[in-house]
Amino acid sequence: MSFKSKLKEIRDDITPTFSMGKLQRNRTNRRGRAYIAPELGGGSELLSELIEEQSPWANLPPELLQDVIKRVEGSETSWPGRRDVVACASVCTSWREITKAVVKTPEQCGCITFPISLKQPGPRDAPIQCFIKRERATSTYHLYLGLSPGKYSMIHCVSFDGFCDMSKLLLAAKKIRKATSTDFRISFVGSDFCQTSNTYAGKLRSNFLGTKFTIYDSQPPCPGLKSNCKLQQKVRSIQVSPGVPARNFNVATVSYELNVLRTRGPRRMHCIVHSIPISAIQEGGVAPTPLEFNNPGDEQSPSLSASKVKQPLIDFISTSRAESSDSICSKMDPLVLKNKAPRWHEQLQCWCLNFKGRVTVASVKNFQLVAAVEPCLNVPVEEQEKVILQFGKIGKDIFTMDYRYPLSAFQAFAICLSSFDTKPACE
Repeated sequence: MSFKSKLKEIRDDITPTFSMGKLQRNRTNRRGRAYIAPELGGGSELLSELIEEQSPWANLPPELLQDVIKRVEGSETSWPGRRDVVACASVCTSWREITKAVVKTPEQCGCITFPISLKQPGPRDAPIQCFIKRERATSTYHLYLGLSPGKYSMIHCVSFDGFCDMSKLLLAAKKIRKATSTDFRISFVGSDFCQTSNTYAGKLRSNFLGTKFTIYDSQPPCPGLKSNCKLQQKVRSIQVSPGVPARNFNVATVSYELNVLRTRGPRRMHCIVHSIPISAIQEGGVAPTPLEFNNPGDEQSPSLSASKVKQPLIDFISTSRAESSDSICSKMDPLVLKNKAPRWHEQLQCWCLNFKGRVTVASVKNFQLVAAVEPCLNVPVEEQEKVILQFGKIGKDIFTMDYRYPLSAFQAFAICLSSFDTKPACE
């Protein structure tokens, strides 16, 4: 039997799902099939022994295994073929470790492979193209990978289930209205939005007027970022569950300007990404890139330990401007995004932006975000004019979302979700 056919057999047996750091498979008919060694939790030694006993592929020489996985990774550059790479990581511990070492980040290869890819910066050159499907009845929003302009016409002639079968689900969000705010809980799957679940990715919370939104990430910032940010604890009296960390880290804020005069035009946005320093878009700059998910039960970090009385939420704020006279031009300042200014089209009598064919329906929700930088930061002009995130409508409840470095898919999705909330004071 050839390796390709055997790989297909492994993939069909495992049927991995795109959830958190460890891959799950159908547990029926386990006999003669490879286990998936867990990323977290106990009993890993026992499962490792079972892997060696039941998987005929677990004892391949590392050099040969690395060469095989490189060939598979290089031949499958898009979904659904990318499932073969995920299947390789699902065989056993040794396969997973080598696959993780071979597979590059979206910034390097432009491909989304594992769930951690959704928390990593996008590519620098071409943006990753996605689309969002809104379900009004259930107040849910699903982010899918890929939607070319040639497929726009297919949206109206096929069912939602049939259309989404052709695409890859990346993230899902559920809108939850409260008395004084609105929450958008973001998950790696479309059926579980509980904050204590392993599939919980983060959330977006609005203020009472819907003019300011806070993005919370379930994962703490990268170690290299802690030197550029300070931790500020806010005590909250509400705890999600006794003994379970809330896992909410304030990584960004999105603000909408009030339209007091009720003038015509698009909404004006202002986004501050505290988890990304402004130096990321400077020449030679690097954005924080997590390589794996942290264990929610890890008590090594005091900020993650559960409080017996009250659960703190952790905010990341930039270095105080009072600490340095030239802090306004500090490389440690957070990345700030703003609306790209539209132009007024005299013939069409409307505000216009060049979405390069990715947006076909006029809507107040459409926007393009570019970096807002000070002249003293010496950011190249092409970087200042580069669209980092664009969002627009192409049909009923269908929207495109294109993002690039230094934003991640999770950050871009959360920013776009803010556009769906009601903002009567901003229109």
